[in-house]
Amino acid sequence: MSSTSHTNKGAIPAIALNDGRTIPQLGFGVFQIDPADTARAVGQALDVGYRHIDTAQMYGNEKEVGEGVRASGLDRGDVFITSKLNNGFHQPDDARRAFEKTLSDLKSDYVDLFLIHWPLPTLYDGDFESTWKTLEEFHRDGRARSIGVSNFQVDHLERLAAASDVVPAVNQIELHPYLLNEEVRTYDHAHDIATQAWSPIAQGNVLDDPVITGIADELGRSPAQVVLRWHIQRANIVFPKSTTPARIKENFELFDFELAADDVAKIDALDRGEAGRTGPNPDVFDRIPT
Repeated sequence: MSSTSHTNKGAIPAIALNDGRTIPQLGFGVFQIDPADTARAVGQALDVGYRHIDTAQMYGNEKEVGEGVRASGLDRGDVFITSKLNNGFHQPDDARRAFEKTLSDLKSDYVDLFLIHWPLPTLYDGDFESTWKTLEEFHRDGRARSIGVSNFQVDHLERLAAASDVVPAVNQIELHPYLLNEEVRTYDHAHDIATQAWSPIAQGNVLDDPVITGIADELGRSPAQVVLRWHIQRANIVFPKSTTPARIKENFELFDFELAADDVAKIDALDRGEAGRTGPNPDVFDRIPT
């Protein structure tokens, strides 16, 4: 049986990171948003109330993210910006040059969170430990306020733990009702690593699921809101993306209702394991941009 309860509308919870900082649990993603549309979309998101923007070197729109943040009139310190190291720049000197370009494109002295985008275990002789140590440099000098990883499996995280005393603040992984990715998420939780969910609605694949639509109908909410609220209640950091103003606003309206525990359990039960994955498997993914 579904139920709702009211909280402070628009209040975005903050997730504590293991380095003493916090990150807004709800953010705005710009993956696959054309650079020509990015500054406008970021500006609309910030106007709605988002204060966390997730970009990456691979997306080709860091410059426009910076433009959108500056045009908003908000102080830089009021907006949490995440970016990620592109796959072609894992070698330490390449990573240093790429990171400097990220700061230059954003026109910022720092980024709030910088991630290794993919572990690429079949490339660079499987060496992502030296890449991680390079990110540690950025963290020590304050240009990356927090550092973390993306798409790292448990064995990848174990390798970092053996090579370094610095634990990633965040692990950004594919996670949605069809792929709970529970082994990685459980490891993250046990080691005080915050879990971020990319592809939070499985590229839209879950929105027509009868379990999701049934809950949405009972609550008078959209299927996307139900899935995003499910992420929030499972303590995932989530950053939906859209270029449609109404959808940007709708995706932000998650904090004036709750899912009942049995509804959360019903959505959990939709897990398909690896068959539910919409993106590449991190153990074999090896794409280098050309």
